[in-house]
Amino acid sequence: MTSPFRRSVAEHQDAIEALLSPGLRTLGSEPVALDDALGRTLASDLVAPRALPPWDNSQMDGYAVHSGDLGTGPLQVVAPIAAGQTAPALERGTAAPIMTGAPMPVGSNTVVPIEAAVPDAFPTEHQIAAGFKVKLPGSSAEGAYVRTLGSDIAEGAVVVKAGTRLGPTALGLLAGLGVETVEVLAAPRVLLLSTGDELVAPGAQLGPGQIHDANTTLLRECLRTAGCQVDTAGVLDDSSEHFSRSLASALAAREQEYQLVLSSGGISKGAFDVVKEVLAGHGIGFGSVAMQPGGPQGAGTLALPGTSPVPFIALPGNPVSAYVSFEMFLRPVLAAVLGLPTRIQTTATLTEYLDSLEGKVQIRRGTFANGGFTPLGGASSHLLAALAASNAFLLIDENTTTLPAGSDVQVLIIGDGS
Repeated sequence: MTSPFRRSVAEHQDAIEALLSPGLRTLGSEPVALDDALGRTLASDLVAPRALPPWDNSQMDGYAVHSGDLGTGPLQVVAPIAAGQTAPALERGTAAPIMTGAPMPVGSNTVVPIEAAVPDAFPTEHQIAAGFKVKLPGSSAEGAYVRTLGSDIAEGAVVVKAGTRLGPTALGLLAGLGVETVEVLAAPRVLLLSTGDELVAPGAQLGPGQIHDANTTLLRECLRTAGCQVDTAGVLDDSSEHFSRSLASALAAREQEYQLVLSSGGISKGAFDVVKEVLAGHGIGFGSVAMQPGGPQGAGTLALPGTSPVPFIALPGNPVSAYVSFEMFLRPVLAAVLGLPTRIQTTATLTEYLDSLEGKVQIRRGTFANGGFTPLGGASSHLLAALAASNAFLLIDENTTTLPAGSDVQVLIIGDGS
């Protein structure tokens, strides 16, 4: 059985990185459909399979003409060209009504906007058939209002670089190039479980002493925003036999290898802390980190009979403690390996007095705005409403016991909690 550990925040961060990084860095890549690629990290440079635009086209509604015919007198109007049509060649001395995005006809090299034409409205089919003519100014230069082939992207150019996290604009670009699938870094697969006889699923009727399980939803979405695929085992009760059987069953039933098993609850000093009771003899170390909230922690390589070894991280059961632990220990490792954005740490001005417990890093929730940080919810680790209203963590070092209003402090921007 592993001896209980006592670590600083930095020491536990290093331990989690050493536990997770080797396996995560061997995941390689996988192809995914463009529809499923939002938020994924591109594994290799993506080269344009074709030019964009793929042919010369009109930037405006107007008339396609040869610039040499401008200023020579009224021009005979021929059949209009709409977007999506193939345009016939344009004879000299004529002008073709053309719509935005329509292909330029062979024989034309400029577009005169409809607003500059006389008259400044397109003729009807009947008028065109009757020999309608239009006057166009002679001031338009060759190439005016023409989007030329490849003017946005040349065929063969690198359009999205490896390591890019794919967002709506990048995906829109790839769709415009006709790309259907992209090669992205493989997403780690995580088994997530919560423990506690008092927990029931959201929507279930509460019995005496019961509360709804917030941690499964909270941590599942944390993992997803950090680039992971998540399987949930639900809530496991505080029976050692049931926990052991359910965990072994979930691991044995997996279709793919898990890169991590993540639990919340059952690791403190209570009489029913089942995670610590069951797993302390299977490669998982438990102890404390000098941090509040989130002091109780567990981590190691789980080796159950009949299953492959897998990294296991045990977080405390209070939702705020679990979330703080995820942000401090797991998200930085996942972001570094998967090429995702890291949380921004910056200096802020504290808006009110705070005191802090010596010997532990204090993580306080609050709002960061206009360079100032305002605490919310105090130090208690169960206040979900204050967590949901926060967009930043205040980081107080273990040697600081008082912070007057106006102090310069370090804050970690967590945004909307994603």
